[in-house]
Amino acid sequence: MRVYARPPDPARPLVCFDEAGKELRADVRAPRPPAPGHPAREDAEYDREGSANLFLWVAPHLGRRQITVTTQRTAVDWAYAMRDLVDGAFPEAEQIILVLDNLNTHDPASLYKAFPPAEAARLWSRLELHYTPTHGSWLNMAELELSALTRQCLDRRIPDQPTLQQEVTAWAAARNRDAVRIDWRFTVENARSTLTHRYPVPDDAT
Repeated sequence: MRVYARPPDPARPLVCFDEAGKELRADVRAPRPPAPGHPAREDAEYDREGSANLFLWVAPHLGRRQITVTTQRTAVDWAYAMRDLVDGAFPEAEQIILVLDNLNTHDPASLYKAFPPAEAARLWSRLELHYTPTHGSWLNMAELELSALTRQCLDRRIPDQPTLQQEVTAWAAARNRDAVRIDWRFTVENARSTLTHRYPVPDDAT
């Protein structure tokens, strides 16, 4: 939690990162639009079109986020997401303060699997990683953003990856335009009283 209490620093932006899956489903019959006296109707039958992965990052102090759709979420996929974050989203940052869960692909080895050693080392030097504790992924603000995405954009049938990317890009662009920020109220003091089993000593708090 201490990382969230740091004052915003343009040279070291705070970024929260997470991933989620989305089942792809296509309509067997075209849905009927609403008409006077009748709501929109959707046939219960659908075709399964596989699944996709969503990489999402949000910079809570800046009101910025981005979502990338991939077929899988392998170590290499994560490595490319990190390169996009470093070189595409925050090329001027000295270092990115990155909060994410302790998934086995969230590791420098993934960068070395995807890129030559010099490139992997360069990317790793631009990241300061902070892992949420086991069973504590809710401490990652990106989960709040994924929850909003699910309610506002993903709670319907989406048939394929291009459509999914188009929809989540439009959703993120609207929130970026409005600079929607996360109102995080779980303080260091809350963490010390609530998570004593994980952080019995104050200096150990994240």
